[in-house]
Amino acid sequence: MSGLRVKAAAQALLALTVAAGPALLPAQVTLTTAVDLAQRNSAAVKLAQADLQKANAVLAQTLDVYIPSLTIGSTVGYSIGFPTGQPSVANAQFQSLVFSFAQRQYTKAARAGVQAATLSLKDTLEQAALDTSSAYIELDTVNRELDAAHQQEALTDHLVTIEQERTEAGVDPLSDLLDARLTAAELKVKRLHLEARAATLSKQLAVLTGMPVGSIAPDHASIPEIPAVKSEEIPRTTAGIESSGLLAQSKQFQARGDQLAASRPQISFGAQYNLDSDALNNYSTFFKNFTPNNVAFGFSFQLPLFDRGQRDKSKQSAADALRATIEAEQAREQNDIQIASLTGNLRELDALAEVASLKQQIADEQLKSVLAQLELGNGASSGPAAQPQLSPKAEQLARIDERQKFEDSIDAALDLAKARLNLLRALGHMEDWLAELRTK
Repeated sequence: MSGLRVKAAAQALLALTVAAGPALLPAQVTLTTAVDLAQRNSAAVKLAQADLQKANAVLAQTLDVYIPSLTIGSTVGYSIGFPTGQPSVANAQFQSLVFSFAQRQYTKAARAGVQAATLSLKDTLEQAALDTSSAYIELDTVNRELDAAHQQEALTDHLVTIEQERTEAGVDPLSDLLDARLTAAELKVKRLHLEARAATLSKQLAVLTGMPVGSIAPDHASIPEIPAVKSEEIPRTTAGIESSGLLAQSKQFQARGDQLAASRPQISFGAQYNLDSDALNNYSTFFKNFTPNNVAFGFSFQLPLFDRGQRDKSKQSAADALRATIEAEQAREQNDIQIASLTGNLRELDALAEVASLKQQIADEQLKSVLAQLELGNGASSGPAAQPQLSPKAEQLARIDERQKFEDSIDAALDLAKARLNLLRALGHMEDWLAELRTK
């Protein structure tokens, strides 16, 4: 308990610190903390919690009809001639349902509704964790790409300077200088795109976690390795699919209840007490046995014989139940399709990530080779077949290429990570990911 309290206090302190001033710099927040904040503060979670509260209230309402309701009132008034109503100074009424075939179905529908809302909340919490994890990991990747992009721009500016000098000296043609400027312009566009993407992701994290925009700086060390779950493993039924199935069951109970309400009897109990007075009327003139205290109670039996409105309502409920059943089946089928699609994409993304990683390693080795040749020379003789000595231009190009391959590598790793997270979600293993976060 002490560890949980310390963690909660740290999160609360972070929230207060970030909210203390609008000009506050971003604070480094772990992925675990970001997910916890999203599961407490995201609008989707709050809506799911409200739905659960409503479902519990509906269940309580279906049970409370058996508890007698009490109402009190007064109908004091003045009358002339023969009295037209009871001269009650005060009255109390008790009413309750004793037995109903339909009400039993309504209670079953409400219980299934509570279970569906509970699982829907769980599904929403998992979706909040997935959305936050994806945005957090992508923002971390984009920030690393931005660092590399800034380095590329600095290298490209140096390359343009070198080409300017070589072109003016007549060593290189003008086309080489234009190529260098084109590379600089393309890198600027790329850097602007990354900055826009980072701003969007920061806004997304702010909406999910309830924190101010730009206040969350990802901590790369807090991101655990995403489990490589395979589709061959037995999938677990997701909370969302279970929720849709229970919702369909609830609609079926509701439809059955409406059908029974149109054809089966029900029994109610009622009681009434009146405190009567003839101070403002002449009841005692017409009723010799007038008494101030009067009580009536008894049972009411109702058997519907002809009620078109109720029968039409039962048809509407049956249509709603059929629609909910089909939607639950569609949700199950769509999840199966998503698993198959993600499995195929995952194999390709895994291979692409490996290719990008190898290219980055090759570019790194080529950069080391270029730097060694620049420092020591190419090691060849000065004969006709000797290779020309490398220029500083080659160093800049090698460095730019190495940074580009680094960005391609981490971008491919990001696509692979997001696909793995989505497959975990589709296979019902999102709890494994959350458990991994808690231990990080």
